[in-house]
Amino acid sequence: MAWASYDWANSAFTTIVVTFLYAEYFRRSLVPDVEGHTPGSSIWAWAVGTSAVLVALLSPIVGAMADQGGRRRLYLIISTWICVGFTVALFFVAPSTPHAVLLAFLFFVVANSAFDLGGVFYNSFLPVVAPPERLGTISGIGWGVGYTAGIVSMLVALFAMVGLPGIIVPWFDIPTAEGLNIRAPLLLVAGWFAVFSIPMFLFVKDEEPTRKGARVGDAIRGLGRTFGEVRRYKETAQFLLARILFNDALVTVFTLGAVYMGAVFGADFGEIMVFGVVLNVVAGIGAFAFGFVDDRLGGKRTVMISVVALGVAVVIGVLAPNMTWFWVAGILFGIFAGPNQAASRSLMSRFVPRHQQAEFFGFFSFSGKATAFLGPILFAVLASAFKDRVPFHSERIGISVLILLFLLGGVVLAFVNEEEGIRAAGEASH
Repeated sequence: MAWASYDWANSAFTTIVVTFLYAEYFRRSLVPDVEGHTPGSSIWAWAVGTSAVLVALLSPIVGAMADQGGRRRLYLIISTWICVGFTVALFFVAPSTPHAVLLAFLFFVVANSAFDLGGVFYNSFLPVVAPPERLGTISGIGWGVGYTAGIVSMLVALFAMVGLPGIIVPWFDIPTAEGLNIRAPLLLVAGWFAVFSIPMFLFVKDEEPTRKGARVGDAIRGLGRTFGEVRRYKETAQFLLARILFNDALVTVFTLGAVYMGAVFGADFGEIMVFGVVLNVVAGIGAFAFGFVDDRLGGKRTVMISVVALGVAVVIGVLAPNMTWFWVAGILFGIFAGPNQAASRSLMSRFVPRHQQAEFFGFFSFSGKATAFLGPILFAVLASAFKDRVPFHSERIGISVLILLFLLGGVVLAFVNEEEGIRAAGEASH
């Protein structure tokens, strides 16, 4: 399916750049943790936080503009190519490059912001391509396809470029000086994203615009109206509040999981990539399986089950005495991460008036980014504050704050009435 092919296309970026490879390369190679200097984990957290703020500010506005002008596909193409271009730019930033940290910071912020803005337009097509009774299944298929792409792209990078000392000899003899073999997968990501996004651009069509043109001023005024409408949709507003909390925790694990694994357990790049492959396998299985559970039990129950399981996984990860237990935590987290994202998307689709899809999904993206900087920043602040003050890695304290976020998100979600949210959206669509 052309729509799901975009999940296949963009997942290489999240898997290799944001989560499992480049984040740890940034911490270890560009900004080594030297006494008296800001550790790379903190600077990386600021990069993630900065892009989250930008997306939070821009996504509702560009979503409204896309709805009004019927140009969601055009905006998706533009955001995709910006992400691709700045991913290529990241490849050229070596440790010896003048102002390497600043350049890598800026290039990543632009690439990641474009990636997330693209998600606003992509997600808004879900109610167009899927009938109401199959929203959960189609959303789950999309996430499952994405996780499968993460596996394949990670394996290609591992076997072709990075390797695993003593186990996997990379196909290409890429020099390791200046981390070239670790930066090379960035070119793979850019090419992967550019090529596999083409079916979405060719075969998924926009609906008719609600008005001619799309001006920023009109979009902002419309945004104010939509904000008032979102508040009128009580269940939608409450769900978005819950998502602000539990998605913040989810994003923090995605962006700092590899950093945590490397800092606490001393994992090297190859081990982190193998872990990433396994995590994507179980996440893909979870996303596929729970898509059907979503259609049977409803989006709210599926999200709630996943939030509880993800919280338990973080508890295990914080207390893990060795790598084996960390693997247990990671696999449990992977199984329920996909269902959480897929069911959240399908639940939002059920709550969206048909003529305001991109606009409401702009708020959906806003709910995922509004406070997304808090988890990474709290991690960095706590890890730094307790450094050399506790008889264990202070990163354990930093990551423990996520338990509270999952708990609070689950409590707010418990009061969402899914049936009422669907009814309100249906009335507004007529």
